[in-house]
Amino acid sequence: QVQLVESGGGSVQAGGSLRLSCAASGSTRRTECMAWFRQSPGKEREGVASIDSDDKTTYADSVKGRFTISRDNAKNTLYLQMNSLNLDDTAKYYCAADRSLYRCMTAMEGIGVGDIDFWGQGTQVTVSS
Repeated sequence: QVQLVESGGGSVQAGGSLRLSCAASGSTRRTECMAWFRQSPGKEREGVASIDSDDKTTYADSVKGRFTISRDNAKNTLYLQMNSLNLDDTAKYYCAADRSLYRCMTAMEGIGVGDIDFWGQGTQVTVSS
């Protein structure tokens, strides 16, 4: 089992920045991929960014060039640096971890999101004009 606890969400004006953190504990060495997803009311949960065990990263087109995913293995912590935030970034952000890189990558494409192994409880990000 892996436990994930997000922090760092909040309210920010458009153009501002936030950094989300996800503290992981438990059997983290068995995970092949960690990622950030987000979900806003009435919409499906969507992949934002992922990082695999080789530190290879992927991003949704909507956040490329603005968001950066990173990890600190010594602290078992995943980060999401979010810059140039806009109104469309308003959502609840979830940290995710999976023992399957394939499952993680397909979830980033919107397939089988519900099959992801482990989820955090989410942290709200609200961007205002």
